[in-house]
Amino acid sequence: MSVAPRMNRLFAADGKCFDVAVDHGFFNEWAFLTGIEHMQRAIEIIVEAAPDAIQLSVGQAKLLQDIPGKQKPALVLRTDVANVYGNSLPSHLFSQLIASPVEQALLLDAACVVVNLFLLPNCPELYHQCVQNVCRLKPECERYGMPLMVEPLVMQENEQAGGYMVDGDLRKIVPLVRQAVELGADIIKADPCDDVADYHLVVEAASGKPVLPRGGGKAAELEILSRTHALMQQGARGIVYGRNVVQHAHPKRMTRALMAVVHESVTESAALSILTDAQ
Repeated sequence: MSVAPRMNRLFAADGKCFDVAVDHGFFNEWAFLTGIEHMQRAIEIIVEAAPDAIQLSVGQAKLLQDIPGKQKPALVLRTDVANVYGNSLPSHLFSQLIASPVEQALLLDAACVVVNLFLLPNCPELYHQCVQNVCRLKPECERYGMPLMVEPLVMQENEQAGGYMVDGDLRKIVPLVRQAVELGADIIKADPCDDVADYHLVVEAASGKPVLPRGGGKAAELEILSRTHALMQQGARGIVYGRNVVQHAHPKRMTRALMAVVHESVTESAALSILTDAQ
């Protein structure tokens, strides 16, 4: 089946998408819960700001889908849970798919599913498991017309960088993005690189598949707005940000500011005005 109907739900008429990731509670990390302690209210706030999509786990997706009306954001369903984000790595690493992931996504009326492709230093077994996860999901997604978002995630050593830290080396990001495309990704959720001016090389590696840079750790307002504008200028088709939205003092305002950058190509200064002037 064609993925086009669900892709059209996920991406706006201009072909761009802002997906707000609110699936962090899936990963059993204390620090990830900041800003989303009360999930129902957190989701309601984001829905009021009207992004294109919200990324959730199978256990929380109904909080979005139970909201009345047809104008709410599309659901992106996280399909894998992992234990790789702490300050130190446990002795046993895993990236575990939920059971019947595409069937559960269909039952929840998701527009897309997302899965990780981890590249951690000296963790080849975890990398292999992620490749297996993508290979398992792809034929199911094809059978049911479900877009597959793959998240090629190049990480620094946890002990050195404190966990969940992006390695912005293009020589690692670009081949992992290409591998995700070769494995069948319909959408790429990729790391930003050290020099944003080089991000067109990541977009090029995706071979025409839409690239949505991820936000990573919490950054200052002007920094994240400036980076987003630069990434869009380099050919990104949108963004997937979580903590830079839900951990902001005003998540609704930040969502609207970032939507303006993604869909209206406003500069970081104009977006900052939206953020500070919003009522």
